[in-house]
Amino acid sequence: MAANRDRFSTATKIRILGEQTAARVYRSQTRRQARRSRLTGRAAFLVLVVCSLIVALAYPMRQYVSQRGDIAEQERLTQEAGQRVEELRDEKARLQDDAYIQRLAREHLHYVLPGETGYIMTDPRAADERPEDKGATDRPWYSNLLDGVDSADRTDR
Repeated sequence: MAANRDRFSTATKIRILGEQTAARVYRSQTRRQARRSRLTGRAAFLVLVVCSLIVALAYPMRQYVSQRGDIAEQERLTQEAGQRVEELRDEKARLQDDAYIQRLAREHLHYVLPGETGYIMTDPRAADERPEDKGATDRPWYSNLLDGVDSADRTDR
């Protein structure tokens, strides 16, 4: 009977209730620890340092890549300029030759040597192919000059 009375006493009930509560707390702590991420303070600091380095190096890397592109473009332009210089040197050397100058004068200026007769052949079909609206470059120079004189005093420009 003392065992039964002890079972229903207030002290026993409080002790049993305390043990049950302690067991529940212990179980919840072990579950929480199992669910807790493994991110420690050191790991968080390491992630922060790595992110800071990435942010700090992003702008200089972008500048470096951009400048490498600019350097490549300048090297390409230098190479093109060198080729143009070589072409101009070749042209200068050709212009030192009297036969080349004479050939250019015959082709472009329609010069003829003394004793030769120069002819200019016109194609009758060329008039049909050309548009009627002639620009200033398609007309002889004296037509452009006379048109300029005629239009110089016009006020309706």
